[in-house]
Amino acid sequence: MKYADFDGRASRSEYWWFVLFLCLAIGALGVISQVAAIVFQIAVLVPFLAAGTRRLQDTNRSGWLQLFWLVPFAGAIVMIVFLAADGKESDHVPA
Repeated sequence: MKYADFDGRASRSEYWWFVLFLCLAIGALGVISQVAAIVFQIAVLVPFLAAGTRRLQDTNRSGWLQLFWLVPFAGAIVMIVFLAADGKESDHVPA
């Protein structure tokens, strides 16, 4: 399990299946209890950031680009474009 593994690469499918699981789990928990959904979101924050970092590294980008999530609206669009991009063959992974 790659719970907090920020090293390596994540394929598009690996990342997006994980995001789908998170969305479904948060939605289901939100129906049951809003507090449970918030606790789950906090609990999966590190794995979400780790998967995003590995996905960005697969596209030869730095994991620090996830700070774009903090920019309202435009940041989410930029991140979705970066995370949906094709992976690169290069062994170079930026810091």
